Parts: sequence; C-alpha cells; structure tokens
Amino acid sequence: METAFTPYAALVGGGLIGLAAVLLMAVHGKIAGMTGIVAGVVPPLSSDWSWRAAFLIGAIGAPALMVALGLMEIPFQVPVSTAPLIIGGLIVGVGVTYGGGCTSGHGVCGIARFSPRSIAATLVFMASTFVTVFVIRHVIGA
Repeated sequence: METAFTPYAALVGGGLIGLAAVLLMAVHGKIAGMTGIVAGVVPPLSSDWSWRAAFLIGAIGAPALMVALGLMEIPFQVPVSTAPLIIGGLIVGVGVTYGGGCTSGHGVCGIARFSPRSIAATLVFMASTFVTVFVIRHVIGA
C-alpha cells in the first residue's frame, strides 16, 4: 500500500491548523478539539453553539470551495466495507470519550500548552496507531 506524502501541502495545512487553534484560543479562549466543537452543535445545543457552527462551516466549507474552484482534488477511496467502518467509528467514539478528547484537542492544543494529560493521551493515540497499522499491513496483510 503506497502512502502519498506531500510535504508542502502538509506544511501549509499544519500551519493553518495551528493558526486556527491559536486564533480560537486568543479570541474565544477555547480549545480547537473537533470532538468538543461538534458536541456543542448536536442537540442539546451549547449556549455558545454559534462559534462552534462557524468553525465547522469553515473547516468543511474551505476545502469544499477549493475543490469546487478546481484548486485542489481530494482523491477518495474506502478500501473496506461498511461494517469495519462502523466498528472503527465506535472504537474511536469510546476512545475520545474515555480519553477526554480527540487528537486535535490533545495533540495540537494540549501539547502546545505542555499539558501532561494531553501529552500522555497523544502518546497513547500514536502508539495505538502504530500497532494498528503494523497489524493491518504486516500481520493481516490487508
């Protein structure tokens, strides 16, 4: 299985994610954790749902606009059936619930704030990812 690494796009994208996280913290005093942001726009709505909705509209709308204008192409493949996707989604949901957040909240914002809890959570996320990829690619052979 080939990995398509694009260092310049990754650098620009990472910079924009960091900028968005810094601006959200500076303007609203909030952590840019996608799980927490999405949770605030799912009923029952949070009292501060409007900034959450705006953030999500930007996160989804900006790439959609770039694709619509022909500025980028997003190749999309789903190499597994629906059942593993559902099982994986449930596992991730349990993980973010017990981990107190997701990779964006802990990995991007928490590590930047030197949060010991976020550093530990990110190490667990990454170790789990390494093991999963190794097992899928080299043990199962998918």
